[in-house]
Amino acid sequence: MTSAQVDQHGDRPAGNEAAGTDSVNEPGEAAGEGYQRGLGARQIQMIAIGGAIGTGLFLGAGKAISKAGPSLILAYAIAGLVIFFIMRALGELLMYRPVSGSFSEYAREFIGPFWGYVTGWTYWLFWVVTGITEVTAAAQYMSFWTHKSIPQWAYALIFTLILYAVNLISVKLFGELEFWFSMVKVTAIVGMILICAGILTVGFSDAADTATVANLWNDHGFFPKGIGGTLMTLQIVMFAFLAVELVGVTAGESKDPEKTLPKAINTVPWRIAVFYIGALIMILSVVPWHEFQPGVSPFVAAFQKMGLGVGAGIVNFVVLTAALSSCNSGMYSTGRMLRDLALNGQGPKVFTKLTRSGTPLVGTSVSAGLMLVGVWINYVAPGKAFDYVVSFATISGMWAWIMILVCQIRYRAKSDRGELPQSTFRAPGAPWTSWFALLFIAMVIVMMGIDKDSRVSLYCAPLWALILGVSYLVLKAKNPENKAFAKRV
Repeated sequence: MTSAQVDQHGDRPAGNEAAGTDSVNEPGEAAGEGYQRGLGARQIQMIAIGGAIGTGLFLGAGKAISKAGPSLILAYAIAGLVIFFIMRALGELLMYRPVSGSFSEYAREFIGPFWGYVTGWTYWLFWVVTGITEVTAAAQYMSFWTHKSIPQWAYALIFTLILYAVNLISVKLFGELEFWFSMVKVTAIVGMILICAGILTVGFSDAADTATVANLWNDHGFFPKGIGGTLMTLQIVMFAFLAVELVGVTAGESKDPEKTLPKAINTVPWRIAVFYIGALIMILSVVPWHEFQPGVSPFVAAFQKMGLGVGAGIVNFVVLTAALSSCNSGMYSTGRMLRDLALNGQGPKVFTKLTRSGTPLVGTSVSAGLMLVGVWINYVAPGKAFDYVVSFATISGMWAWIMILVCQIRYRAKSDRGELPQSTFRAPGAPWTSWFALLFIAMVIVMMGIDKDSRVSLYCAPLWALILGVSYLVLKAKNPENKAFAKRV
C-alpha cells in the first residue's frame, strides 16, 4: 500500500490535531495515528494463533461434546471454514488500508458513520465484559493451588494491575507477553495430541485397552444426538473462535503489515485443523464421548482416563494462561477502539492522549478501571443482572464479524468498479464466500434464540442498540457540522 492511498482514504475528521500530534509522523509510527509499529512477525503470528485458542476449547468443549458427541468435529470444521472466510475478508480490507481500530473504521467508510459508531463502542464493550469475566476466572483458577487462603478479589486486583501496566509500557511488551501466553496454549494442545497418538499406536497408560479410532463412530454412530444436536452446538463452537479477529486491531502497530498480516491470516486453516479438529479427534479416540461431562474440561477428563494425576494441575495452569491472555488482549483492544472513536469525533477527545511510548493512556486506563468495577460487582453481588451482561459478550463479539463481511462486500464492489484501489490480498471466492459466512452467522443467532441457555444474549442486544442509537442522535444534534456524522464519499 502506498502513502498516497493512506492520504486518500485515511483522513479522519478529528485528524492529528485531535491526537495532539504534528501532521508529519515520526519514523516507525503508523501513518496518521501516532502509534509505534512495535509488533514483529513472530508476535503477530502468535497473537493470531492465541486468538483462536481460548477457554472455549479448554473448558467449553466438554459441554459441546456431551451435546453432539463425535459430530462436534464436523461442527468445528464447518465453523472453521466460515472463520477462514471472515479472516480473508478482513485481510482484504487490511491490505487496502491497515489501521488500528479497523472494524469501526471500515464500517464508518463503507456503511456510514452511525455503523462505525456502533461497531467501535460494541467491540469496546465486548472486550470490557470479556476482561471482567476472564480476570475473575483467572482469580478462581488460582484457588486450585491456594484453596482460597488468599481472597479471590486480591488475585483479580493483582492480575488487572499487572496487565494494565504491561499495556501502558509499550506495545512491544504487550506483544511479547501475548507471545508467551500463546506459546503455553499451543504447547499444551500439541502435547495432548502427541500423548494421545502414543496411546493409540504404542498402547501405554490406563486408557490403552479402550483407546481406538473406532470410538468416533462405535457408540451410537458419529451423530449420536442427531443432526439437531450438532446444530445446537454451533453457537458454542463459534463462541470458541471469538477474538480470532484481534489481529485486525494490530494493523496500525505491525512493523510490516503487508507481509505479516496476510501470513498470519493464511495460517488460520491449519491452526483450526491442528488445535481444534486434531485435538478433538485424538481425545475422542482415547476417551469415548459419553464419558465427558458439561463444565469439565475434556483435557482434564482425558488426563484422568489416562491415569496421569498431574493432568488437572497442568490444565488448570493452561486455562489460567488462556484467561490472562484474553484479559491482556482486552486491555490492548479497548484503548485502541476508544482512541479510534475519539479521533473520528465519536468519543471524548481525552481518549486521543498517548503515552510517550505510543500507547493509549486514557482509553486503556478507563477500560481497566471498568474491569476492576466488574470484578467488584462479581464479588459482592453475583446476580442475574451481571450474568446477562456477560452473556451479551457473545453476540457483541459476532457483531464485528458481521461488519467485516458487509464492509468487504461493499469494498469489493467499489474496487471492481475502479472507484477504489484493488487490495493486494483479495479474498478467494468473494463476495460469495462472505455472503455464505453471513448466512451461517444468521443461522447461529437463530440457534441462540432456540436455546434457552443462550437466549439471554439476544435480550441484551436491543437495550444496547437503544443506548447507542439515542447517544448517537444526541451527539449529532450537539455537533451538526461535525464531519464525524457525515458519510464519506
